[in-house]
Amino acid sequence: MKKQAAVLLLAVQAVLAPCIMPLFAENNKFAVPDSSYIRKGAVETWFMAPLDMLRSKNSEIRKNEAGQEFQIRLEEQDATFAVYVAPERKLSVDVYTEDGVHTEVQKVYPGDVTGSWALIRDKQTGEPKSIRYYFCADSDVYIQFRPSVRRTAADFVIFNNYASHSLMLEIPFERFYSASFTDIYKWTEKIFPWHILNIQPDMYYGAQQMIGVIRNALPGIVYAEDAMYDENSRPVYISDGKPRTIEEKNIGKLSLSSAGFVKWVVDGLIIPVAGGCTKRTPLLVPTVTYKDTGFLGAVSRQYDLSFSLDWTRNLAAALFSVHSGRTYLYPESGVDVKITPFSAAVAGEEYSNEPGYIKDVGYTAGSLTGILYVLAVTNPEYFYLAAVRQSDKKTPEVHLFNQCAVLFPYFDKDGRFQCTVFENGTEQKLRAFVNRYRNDFIHLVRVQSSDRFFPLQVK
Repeated sequence: MKKQAAVLLLAVQAVLAPCIMPLFAENNKFAVPDSSYIRKGAVETWFMAPLDMLRSKNSEIRKNEAGQEFQIRLEEQDATFAVYVAPERKLSVDVYTEDGVHTEVQKVYPGDVTGSWALIRDKQTGEPKSIRYYFCADSDVYIQFRPSVRRTAADFVIFNNYASHSLMLEIPFERFYSASFTDIYKWTEKIFPWHILNIQPDMYYGAQQMIGVIRNALPGIVYAEDAMYDENSRPVYISDGKPRTIEEKNIGKLSLSSAGFVKWVVDGLIIPVAGGCTKRTPLLVPTVTYKDTGFLGAVSRQYDLSFSLDWTRNLAAALFSVHSGRTYLYPESGVDVKITPFSAAVAGEEYSNEPGYIKDVGYTAGSLTGILYVLAVTNPEYFYLAAVRQSDKKTPEVHLFNQCAVLFPYFDKDGRFQCTVFENGTEQKLRAFVNRYRNDFIHLVRVQSSDRFFPLQVK
């Protein structure tokens, strides 16, 4: 008897459709598969039926008016259950047999891809709690509707943050059982921030070029405390500017600290224009003033509270000066990111207030992915220097800006959000970066990307 084992290929065929780029054009034709025709015939048998009856039902495959297949099925959670109407996707798998390997295409019906629809109900009462529409390549971007006394509350969620929350529609909740995505857009066109989804994947060429150059250089970079290269490409200490000796094992490699690495990236943009690297002293100019009286004033005399904040701000201002042809100090440069696109954060079934941008502090790490998503849409030509504000290990009540990183948010050719993070001479996933600093604040400054990127090389 032949044994078979299916292994997912790296390439998934048509699993996720691009985010709805033509959404805002006149007479737009939505790329969202429409299940409204199917849902009209499933209201009593699936959406209003008691849980015990649904448990006895098998999933169903139905076709919409265009001939697209959708699966209707039940899924249970601890306190809720959901009825999904999910579109067909084709998934390539490698099948290993005694005769060798061949590829098969299998049908799948993911519940959170473009065109998926979900009704969530309470297990104890059977009452509906919400309806979700998935319309984007990123399943963490969706809209949902909740019943609210003959009206419907509408939410727009981007990576666990509410871009809109509890906006009231004078439409009975039951209308959403069969409403198409075209209907939804018409009903919410003036209240939802649809403009922040106008994605153009071809706008990230400069950032992708820089990512490639940095990635290729990483094997030649090692981490070293307090380490940078000055305007003459000489290894020096950040703390005092004095020459430093490279360990014999690291000869032929670049040795850089967290701040030194970020400087190396920005210098790679400055060298082609100015012919040299940034100087050390201007990067240490304070950008925050603490009152002499009070806790922060007393602490600032003992600690450098804003080192990486000052460093990233001054680096961004230096590059802005080079591009503009005149000298701009940080206060005149406008490099800080201060957008506040979210009103609250999703917290389980509830929500919590989202502080947004806090002056000289930044954003909570939990909101960072959503912030970068919006920035990638609205400012595709920029990447970002991040300064991390953490509690001091020995004195937790003291918060210091010590660590910094480089963030490249962009959308791939399928309209899916990506973000490459470089920190301490290594590449990492945004999820890992956010998780490591989940209790901290991240301050961002914008830097314009370019394909004219030639960072310092070891001679």
